[in-house]
Amino acid sequence: MTKPLVADGDRPREGGADRPITEVAVGVLINAQGEFLLTSRPVGKVYEGYWEFPGGKLEAGETVEQALRRELQEEIGITIEGAQPWKVELVDYPHALVRLNFCKVWAWQGDLHMREGQQFAWQRLPVTVQPVLPGTVPVLQWLAQEQNFSGATHH
Repeated sequence: MTKPLVADGDRPREGGADRPITEVAVGVLINAQGEFLLTSRPVGKVYEGYWEFPGGKLEAGETVEQALRRELQEEIGITIEGAQPWKVELVDYPHALVRLNFCKVWAWQGDLHMREGQQFAWQRLPVTVQPVLPGTVPVLQWLAQEQNFSGATHH
């Protein structure tokens, strides 16, 4: 198993070392201008106000794409036409051990409606919104690698 990305490693882990992995579907929505969508976490949630790619937990029996389709309808009011599996990242947050199943989405229907009172922003690299959720940071690095974006590398 690959070593998880540890978020806020100075904080205790709820549930201890043997806690289950929570499977999460995450959508990297890319528009015609090549911008990607970030949304802020709603008030009252862990990491409230942090920016992330939209998505949510898989329910029993769901595939990643089914969960992503449902979550994006529930959270931001759009219907995706398909999701291309992209990368998987295991993130060890203080509140949960999460496997993020990232999918790229290029086509959807409907207009964005932030149903949980969150904010949204179409972004390019380097992103201008802060703070960014720890599990989102690697995705920005992957996007930078794909674009050969020199501004994202450390000299």
